[in-house]
Amino acid sequence: MSFFNNFGRGFGRSSRNKKQQQQQQQQQQQQQQQQHPSFLRTTSSLSSGQSSLTGSSSGRPPSGPSYQQQQQQIAQVPKPLFLSQPFVRTALVKGSFKTIVVLPKYVDMGEWLALNAFEFFTYLNLFYGIISDFCTPQTCPSMSAGPGIDYTWLDMSKKQIRLPASTYIDYVLTWTSSKLNDQTLFPTKAGVPFPLHFPMTLQNIFKQMFRIFAHIYYNHFETVVHLSMEAHWNSFFAHFISFSKEFELLDARDTEPLRELIESFEAQGKV
Repeated sequence: MSFFNNFGRGFGRSSRNKKQQQQQQQQQQQQQQQQHPSFLRTTSSLSSGQSSLTGSSSGRPPSGPSYQQQQQQIAQVPKPLFLSQPFVRTALVKGSFKTIVVLPKYVDMGEWLALNAFEFFTYLNLFYGIISDFCTPQTCPSMSAGPGIDYTWLDMSKKQIRLPASTYIDYVLTWTSSKLNDQTLFPTKAGVPFPLHFPMTLQNIFKQMFRIFAHIYYNHFETVVHLSMEAHWNSFFAHFISFSKEFELLDARDTEPLRELIESFEAQGKV
């Protein structure tokens, strides 16, 4: 037998042996797949899930602010100066104003209300006169009292109009002065009774005076502090609120712009 014949026979046997081995390996793999099909499916689904999870956590923030982000934004909003320490606790004297607003014995209710209304108006007019140079149509284009609160004035045709704060306050002071000097509303002669609509008129006066307080607190308290009047101003407002609460001259809706300040004064025992 020649060399080539021997070589060809050996090659043929080797090829047949490899083919047989490959067939056996394929049969073993098919048997394993038939015996463990669930494992393969689980592995496939797990790989798909990992890919999906990776895609959702790619580092991009979700659309819209999260709850924590919203709380951080709220926390970053600074408090008004009049609600910050030490100004929120500054006062001329310690104690409560409740003791001095109570109706004294043997004093007519109307006379007591009229007297205090006149005094509050007088002192408020004096305070505003001190800071009026800082309240101009340029600095205060509207009668604002905190975020989202702009008071409007009713004209002769009952139409609401927006005015600069200085104009609005001048209107309030002029209107209040005319009411206080009206003998049919605030009689000064002995024996002349107060009219039936006197309580309603008084409530309207106190509502308008409160708006001046609110505007000054939100827009000109820095000036009040610069002039070292914060103790006088806080005490005056605490007195005003104590009197209003004692005789129910303001409701919760009227005092909402300064609710936190009033609650702080209540916690301190001032009102």
